[in-house]
Amino acid sequence: MNCKIYKKQIVLLVVLIWTVSFLPAFAADGSLPQRADIEDKYKWRVEDIYETEADWNTDFALLDSSIDEFDKYVGHLGDSPDMLYNCLKLSDSLDVIISNLYVYAYLKLDEDNSQSQYQQLTGKIAALNSRMGQKQSFISPEILAIGKDKVMSFLEDSEGLQEYRFSLMDMYRMNEHILSPEEEKIIALASSMTRAPLDIFQMIDNADHKLGTVLDADGNPLELTYGRYLKILKGKDREARRIANDSVQTGWKKYINTLSATLGAHVNASWFVTQARGYNSTLERSLDGNNIPTSVYHNLVSAVNANLAPLHKMTSLRKAVLGYDTLYTYDLSVALTPASEKRYTYDEAVEMILEGLKPLGKKYVNDLKEGFENGWVDVYENEGKATGAYSWGTYTSHPYVLMNYSGDIGDVFTLAHEMGHALHRYYTNQNEPYTYSNHTTFTAEVASTCNEAILMKYMLANAKSKDEKIALLNYYIKQIQGTFFTQVMFSEFEAKINEHIETGNAVSVDYFRETYREIFQKYNGPDLVIGPDNDMSGMKIYHFYRTFYVYQYATCYAAAQMISQEILDGDKQALEDFMEFLQTGSSDYPVDILKKAGVDMNSPEPVNYTLKVFGELVDEMEKLLVK
Repeated sequence: MNCKIYKKQIVLLVVLIWTVSFLPAFAADGSLPQRADIEDKYKWRVEDIYETEADWNTDFALLDSSIDEFDKYVGHLGDSPDMLYNCLKLSDSLDVIISNLYVYAYLKLDEDNSQSQYQQLTGKIAALNSRMGQKQSFISPEILAIGKDKVMSFLEDSEGLQEYRFSLMDMYRMNEHILSPEEEKIIALASSMTRAPLDIFQMIDNADHKLGTVLDADGNPLELTYGRYLKILKGKDREARRIANDSVQTGWKKYINTLSATLGAHVNASWFVTQARGYNSTLERSLDGNNIPTSVYHNLVSAVNANLAPLHKMTSLRKAVLGYDTLYTYDLSVALTPASEKRYTYDEAVEMILEGLKPLGKKYVNDLKEGFENGWVDVYENEGKATGAYSWGTYTSHPYVLMNYSGDIGDVFTLAHEMGHALHRYYTNQNEPYTYSNHTTFTAEVASTCNEAILMKYMLANAKSKDEKIALLNYYIKQIQGTFFTQVMFSEFEAKINEHIETGNAVSVDYFRETYREIFQKYNGPDLVIGPDNDMSGMKIYHFYRTFYVYQYATCYAAAQMISQEILDGDKQALEDFMEFLQTGSSDYPVDILKKAGVDMNSPEPVNYTLKVFGELVDEMEKLLVK
């Protein structure tokens, strides 16, 4: 089933009421708009999947009544090539339906998480998905029981089965970790329990953890959101940033024991599955699904740890430019120049993206325009809407992009990023059969970050002032810090907490906080002072519930930096290879797919190139800022 791709920020919300005079004015009445108040042209068209909820219910009933069709194949996959082929086709066809049902329900829920009818739909489809997983659980063990030689003979005798050659052969690669049919059924039955920590975290994140009301500079009541909190952190008023940060961290303390228990439960659940499948570590199990050696992970962390000097230099430079005796975590997002505060309307952002991505060719730009104009994007924040941004979709639908657009430079690049995901999905669905239509995370972030890199070079080349160039360099530097260094930092933290449990140790609030503080300090250097309550973020990160996921942001970013520069240098073969990459899903191993796009992630070159680029950007920023 197609996976939801979130680019969530660290969640730092709190329920509180402030009365302060120095907060900026955000809106005339201080409240978020209701869903109905936003123009339709700025909303995605979920009805392109199902025109009505009645249509959703029709497909739900069809799927519910079709799941038992798997029963006739149990014990018979080795009878003939046709029997195996028909079972695999049935699985794909029902997966397409469940994907439509799942995506529709969750998109509608994300429009407004307070809508109980969509909470019910997501609950129904999650339960049906679990039931279908149980019904399908016999397939892999039974194919393995047939034996590789017999399946190879089936492939020779069946033209239809050729579609599944790669996935069938890959199954035998992982033979020793696939369990008996009875054991696989138990793993499938346990899926709702092993997913429970994520469900609990998301309910805290999106539903239970609400912000109260603040007063803006004009004395008007203002409903505080995560997006508005980030605006305060980017603002020039340091006292406002300090109070906002202290209040947010204090508010999160109310949830800290629950968050610790929830993350600990997730790591333990992952370790349970790891042991059941006979792996030595959860890292090994997580990477083995895509045939990625653990050395890629460890080499990434080691390379970055050996090159933290430019990151420390940037922290020191920020401290010097801001003129502070002490630099705190709430100072890390503040604008360094007035140009950093430049705002862009959504329509201006669309035009810049269409212009800036012209190096990717006319077809790519025209398809981007199609998406912007035809219900792919849900643009603005509204009451109850999911936070952050992501791209999603199904095999039979156009892509969907969730935004909470507010007009800063980060929103412009986030829009380019998510549309990169969208076009990747769009082209792959046109080129690959359903069984290979998904992208592994190891390749998924390349298309999106390549868009950002090309757009950044366009905007830097067209900067109209020194301040604007500094602002863009600042954003580029922070992007590498966030998408590359921070993800490696998260990866190091994730590896440590998993190894801690895997070696028989227990976790606690203090363990999580102390471990995160140590690593956070190491990456940011001695010039950053971490406040007493600014070490809780390790327990508030959505991606840790997608085990050993975040490191792939860093590897993808490194790959995208190399590819984008080759395209901008006018390398026609690089562009041709990249467009072919965009049409490829999971019909090969991700490391090999990237090799075809011209990047070898087994080598240190992509990571070292990104480290080199970052060092050069910091040096350039220093020349512009320090007189």
